[in-house]
Amino acid sequence: MSGLGEFDLIARYFKRPARRSPLGVGDDCALLAPAPGMQLAVSSDMLVEGRHFLSTVDPARLGHKALAVNLSDLAACGAKPLAFTLALSLPGVDEAWLEAFSRGLFALADAHGCELVGGDTTRGPLNLCITAFGEVPAGAALLRSGARPGDELWASGTLGDARLALEVFRGTLALPAELFELARTRMERPEPRVALGQELRGIATAAVDLSDGLVGDLGHILAASGVGATLDADAAAALIAVCADPGRAAVLSPELRRACALAGGDDYELLFTAPPAASAAVFEAGRRSATPVARIGRIESAPGLRILDAQGAPVVQRFAAFDHFQSTP
Repeated sequence: MSGLGEFDLIARYFKRPARRSPLGVGDDCALLAPAPGMQLAVSSDMLVEGRHFLSTVDPARLGHKALAVNLSDLAACGAKPLAFTLALSLPGVDEAWLEAFSRGLFALADAHGCELVGGDTTRGPLNLCITAFGEVPAGAALLRSGARPGDELWASGTLGDARLALEVFRGTLALPAELFELARTRMERPEPRVALGQELRGIATAAVDLSDGLVGDLGHILAASGVGATLDADAAAALIAVCADPGRAAVLSPELRRACALAGGDDYELLFTAPPAASAAVFEAGRRSATPVARIGRIESAPGLRILDAQGAPVVQRFAAFDHFQSTP
């Protein structure tokens, strides 16, 4: 147990020279000044031990993920990160833990030019709450409400690996060590698709970040846009990184692959829509941002979600989104 007090802790592990903020850390409020013609995008997410992460997680990875989940929200809006605040509840002052946590946090922050400008610390159960601020040109933000019938449905990166890692931790699934480490890295160290979100401005008609499962998060787009969709379950399941080659795919049943990709959660990829005529522009946005993108369905005027397999037959398997008050972590 360290003898560091609250303000010593902040000064040692979280205070850095101010760049965008006129004040930096340490005043009663943070001051931010978006560029002229820009709107401020704000996202806040809380991570609670035992609910959102395991007690055994590497603190450097936890620092990365704590910020990544917020940057993923900014990415879904097409916003450029500016700054963030950190509210941190700790059972005690563990300096080795704090050094690793802050190192992981600031490595991702520096990669995206995002500055810590304030927050709070207290003693209590381990709980992390970050509020991130970004900027986006006025009227250019990607929203959930813009999908139109005929649009194609796209996903970035990989899906389902975080859920596979969770099932290994739960003891319900066994994976070879190499595949488990791949899945665990996707669970504990997701990469927010910030560059892709900005590239999709003016191309995508709607977007959401995938945090609670593809089916559940797609439902937000459908409800906000007043449309329905057909989803290719096997095209989505093919995006599991653990199944990147046929030999790996054979490790998992088709039902498990679909469940992880469609309802696994914790992916922090982008799910977005765009007109068919924009498909070349979507692929170019993926190339420019070094992010794979794949078509996994289409938007339709008929309400509801229809889930089909690779042969076009309805999938009878049921998929549920993660709910912070009802789902089992």
